[in-house]
Amino acid sequence: MSPQQFLQLGPLRLEYRQLPATDPSRPTLVLLHEGLGSAGQWKDFPLRLAQASGCGVVTYSRQGYGQSSPVTLPRPLNYLTSDGPRELRQLLDALQLPQVVLLGHSDGASIVLAYAAANDPRVLGSIALAPHVIVETESLDGIRHTTEVWHQGPLRERLARHHGANVDGAFHGWSDSWLHPDFSLDDLEAQLAYIEKPLLVIQGREDHYATPEQLVIIQRQVPGPCRCVLLDDCRHFPQTEATERTLQLICEFLERLPAFI
Repeated sequence: MSPQQFLQLGPLRLEYRQLPATDPSRPTLVLLHEGLGSAGQWKDFPLRLAQASGCGVVTYSRQGYGQSSPVTLPRPLNYLTSDGPRELRQLLDALQLPQVVLLGHSDGASIVLAYAAANDPRVLGSIALAPHVIVETESLDGIRHTTEVWHQGPLRERLARHHGANVDGAFHGWSDSWLHPDFSLDDLEAQLAYIEKPLLVIQGREDHYATPEQLVIIQRQVPGPCRCVLLDDCRHFPQTEATERTLQLICEFLERLPAFI
């Protein structure tokens, strides 16, 4: 795992980790974690991704996660399309990354899609693993189940190893937002129509937080080059449950990018 570093963005401190590129001509892959994740919870996936692709890899903990600054609760209900993209732009500016490919998982994938809609010229393409663009019954049922497990105790203890003092804010910032009766992803679904750069979407067929309808909507709404892949024998974590196939799909996507640049 790459060493922990910190970016100071005004009052905001972000934890991040960075692996150098083995091929300096390649873009940097910027990874955005899931709703309960952090920079360190990608485990060895960033290293394997760097080795397979030749790209540099950056992971970071969004505000309220890992060792980054705490977040004030409640989060705004549109945090996936407001706070997340704004923070990502600050990170790209601070790290002065000239060419990037965004890769997000779950909540992080939804943020990637929202940012892709802005068509930042630094972003050559985007990859979304198990994204959410609509709120489904399966999503809410999965979050309710996870909340029940949280209240039993051991999940909080496991997450505290990654989030420290942020653990309660990380969990409730995610679960309380999603389970709020007014929570919606309508603004994100509408933004899909503005994504022009190449997009790869990967979802597990047995995803317990979503159905393949997520891919149907993305494929229908995105006007730019878009490939959606549904993986067999995979649930919500393609990067750990179908690692080799996921790496293969990502590398194929990266190899095709120059045709669009």
